[in-house]
Amino acid sequence: MLGITDFWTYVLGTAAIVLLPGPNSIFVLTVGAQRGVRTGYQAAAGVFVGDTVLMVLAAAGVASLLRTYPPVFMVIKYAGAAYLAWLGVGIIRGAWRKWRGRGEPTTVAATTVPAGTQRPFRRALVVSLLNPKAILFVVSFFIQFVQPGYAHPALSFLILGAVLQVFSALYLTALIFGGQFLAGQFRRRRRLSAGVATGVGAVFVGFGIKLATASVT
Repeated sequence: MLGITDFWTYVLGTAAIVLLPGPNSIFVLTVGAQRGVRTGYQAAAGVFVGDTVLMVLAAAGVASLLRTYPPVFMVIKYAGAAYLAWLGVGIIRGAWRKWRGRGEPTTVAATTVPAGTQRPFRRALVVSLLNPKAILFVVSFFIQFVQPGYAHPALSFLILGAVLQVFSALYLTALIFGGQFLAGQFRRRRRLSAGVATGVGAVFVGFGIKLATASVT
């Protein structure tokens, strides 16, 4: 089928992978909850662009380079781990600043952009590009469904990429609106909100530690 092998296996596998919690989805959920639907979609756009870049690189043969030269992947892996940990620390610091300023008027708090969520498109793009989960997806899963020798491999990659982006768009949309619901629950409970943000920051730090210490097979 258009140079794609086991299309429905790819569809089911992609859906399962997209639904697994990861840095991309948690960042979009956090931005949507803290800064609203519009800004949440800016973060989602960063994820879409980052995933597209990774898939284009895979189609161009960079996936083979990463398999042939593991040190290149290791550099990306540690850079991604460091960035996730740094992002998590920023979110935690912002949560504690919000907690310390709990006695300030609501209008002051409302105009403060939470730390770690500024420039959502750019931050989400970097998280996506340096996310080893996403890189391993295109290296170990995505390209395996392109039939060798097919005359128009670009078409195969385009279809596979479109499937991924459709699932990603649906999932991130659910997270953005889910984040808005949570924001409504937390808006007048600053202590609880700060606690949740601290937990999210800790999750990002945990992602960084896990990625830095995980073995790649």
